[in-house]
Amino acid sequence: MSTIKKILFVFCLTLVFVSCEKDLELTPEDDRDTSADVFNDPASYRAFIAKIYAGLSLSGQEGPAGNPDLEGLDEGFSNYMRLYWSMQELTTDEALIAWNDGTLRDLHYQNWTAGNEFIRTMYTRFLYQVALCNEFLRQTTPDLLDGRGVTGELRTQIENYRAEARFMRALTYWHTMDLYANPPFVTEEDPVGAFLPEQIQRADLFTYIESELLAIEDEIIGAKQNEYGRADQAAVWTLLTKLYLNAEVYTGSARYNDAITYAERTIGAGYSIAQVPYGNLFLADNDSNGSQQETIFAIPFDGLNTQSFGGMTFMVHAPVGGSMDPDFFGINGGWAGVRTTSTFVEQFEGEENSADGRANFYTDGQTKEIDDISDFTDGYAVIKYRNVDVDGNPGSDPGDHPDTDFPMFRLADVYLMYAEAVVRGGGGSLGTAVDYVNELRERAYGNTDGNITNSDLTLDFLLSERSRELHWECHRRTDLIRFGQFSDQGIWPFKGNVPQGATTEAFRDVMPIPATDIGVNTNLEQNPGY
Repeated sequence: MSTIKKILFVFCLTLVFVSCEKDLELTPEDDRDTSADVFNDPASYRAFIAKIYAGLSLSGQEGPAGNPDLEGLDEGFSNYMRLYWSMQELTTDEALIAWNDGTLRDLHYQNWTAGNEFIRTMYTRFLYQVALCNEFLRQTTPDLLDGRGVTGELRTQIENYRAEARFMRALTYWHTMDLYANPPFVTEEDPVGAFLPEQIQRADLFTYIESELLAIEDEIIGAKQNEYGRADQAAVWTLLTKLYLNAEVYTGSARYNDAITYAERTIGAGYSIAQVPYGNLFLADNDSNGSQQETIFAIPFDGLNTQSFGGMTFMVHAPVGGSMDPDFFGINGGWAGVRTTSTFVEQFEGEENSADGRANFYTDGQTKEIDDISDFTDGYAVIKYRNVDVDGNPGSDPGDHPDTDFPMFRLADVYLMYAEAVVRGGGGSLGTAVDYVNELRERAYGNTDGNITNSDLTLDFLLSERSRELHWECHRRTDLIRFGQFSDQGIWPFKGNVPQGATTEAFRDVMPIPATDIGVNTNLEQNPGY
């Protein structure tokens, strides 16, 4: 932690401010350290890349709260994963929330404005994460390493770290492009100091992300060869698959054949669908209970060492309330916030009585339909993430912060992306696609009763199947947009701020550039409609 604080001080000295928002201000921890001091310590490089990975899971330097990366919003809310989950899930039919903090409900209502503080803080979190990656790359150039006398095994490690930092930046820029389309753009090649970054157009950012991933494809550590929780070649291939599957949205040109190419590379990398009950994938020991064999890239959490009121602490506590037993979840009490809509429940045949093991609804004392969005018992609760192991034992920090890891990329998603790209005309094999889908459904049903045939594999089926398999894993908003069902077509309860749901304006497929950044950066133009 001491090393990370020193690194953050150096980062403060060289941070490229992409906004004048208070959200980007950092306070130096030690005014004696310079980059020369910090990077003379070989441990600094690993500490810095650890900070970049921790940017997804933690909200500051002093868990669970007290020394935040960003100011302007409650630290728990400002967490990368919690905000990204809110953008991807609360805006859809898979989740809504009882709380009325600020403009939080506007996400589900789809009536947000450019002044929404959650949209603004997500944007700022992305830019902060990119700035961290840029600074790591500035501090690890061959010339600087030569000047510091870095050779041998440490030099090799740093080269690996550089590829991972580029992956993490590409991942963040993908999230930014997907949500905001045309953000400000900064790399390690830009000057250090205060300046107004240029805005990049979505299609150009797509090209940049693609070029970065292709450049590191053979530089990053091989598939399944890196430490758990760190990116490897399969993570690069999976992100390329996602990029190409959504290429028509981002650029206007379909790339489904490329999506198939990279999905096949990931599928051939040695991962396999975990032969465990579906619920085991989301338990406190999901790094070791067999679930990890299908996890391509996880955000690790440890109840004692990665404490935050965002991340998996939010994901385990927020969906628990009403008559639900907190002990079953390995926590000391629920937050009575998140549940789901009847539209999602109806994705499953027979609803809560479905033989599909992914229909993990809690219905005791809960109503399927929602009359009062602020009442947790209106709407079925979802039992997905828990802080207990397969034997029911609580995690290392019983009650508060979970050990449950978040599976950002897993093989089931790649199977479904392959199947969709086939159906959309990208090539591949229809029979293979059906086999992949049936492998997931056999795990869900425990038998072959849910298996499908070639004629069943349609786009409508795949959109629903992705929701059944991947709900609450930060895919739904992107999926609905790709299928044309997010704004001006799809309807679900309380969308449009009416109980029965309504369509919204098509421009809401893209989030607004925050008004605070528009106000200070004259190079930025607001996205249409806002």
